Amino acid sequence: MKILFIGDIVGKIGRRVIKDHLQTFVDKYHIDFVIANGENVTHGKGLLRHHYLELIDDGIDAITLGNHYDSKNDLRKYIDSTDRLIRPLNLLHPYPGEGSIVYELNGVTIRVTNVLGSVFMNEEVNNPYYSLIELINNEEKADIHIVDFHAEATGEKLCLAYALDGKVSAVLGTHTHVQTKDYKILEGGTAYISDVGMTGFADGALGFTKETVVNKIVYGEQSRFDLPSEGRGLLSAVVLDIDEFNGKCKEIFPIYYLEDK
Repeated sequence: MKILFIGDIVGKIGRRVIKDHLQTFVDKYHIDFVIANGENVTHGKGLLRHHYLELIDDGIDAITLGNHYDSKNDLRKYIDSTDRLIRPLNLLHPYPGEGSIVYELNGVTIRVTNVLGSVFMNEEVNNPYYSLIELINNEEKADIHIVDFHAEATGEKLCLAYALDGKVSAVLGTHTHVQTKDYKILEGGTAYISDVGMTGFADGALGFTKETVVNKIVYGEQSRFDLPSEGRGLLSAVVLDIDEFNGKCKEIFPIYYLEDK
């Protein structure tokens, strides 16, 4: 089973990149199932319903979220009516939607789970490891299990992957918007990467205009991050080849596609 996982889609340019290029990579790598992190899709924070539907129409099969899951009130109104949108599993307080959903494709079941990290993150969450273990022990086992671990610290991401090695098919990091080069398959057959990266404006910072990010992070100004409406796009993703009979990953490799200037 070939699975494409796309890193955080950011704003209008990110959505355009998906529309313009997703099918090319699906065809090139004979992809069976597409997952994308969509927590930054709408103006950089959150996911409005019409943007969710746009991504589904463009060929994405499942969309995960992250720390900006509740940035748009619209999500609470429509998430329970969808079957392709996964919010964080380990939220402390009740929230609509599901943190893990199982899909079936040609007789193969694929579980997609979204989990928030607890290190250097503002959100108060239940322990991500124990939340996943409870899910694994108490819910019906799927043939393939992909975990989107939306977290800041690479150490937390790697430790969770080692703790879950052999229990899930992949632990894929999102949130930092910077693709890492530590993709690998652990001893028990679990694929890992610290961060898949982001899909959006290539010539800024984190998908936003670099000036606004620099002003806030470096100079401490109380400015908001701005998103350009036009510019060169970047698509960051990983391709997973998973044995559907034992759930172990046979291959993982990254995609880092930059449009021409």
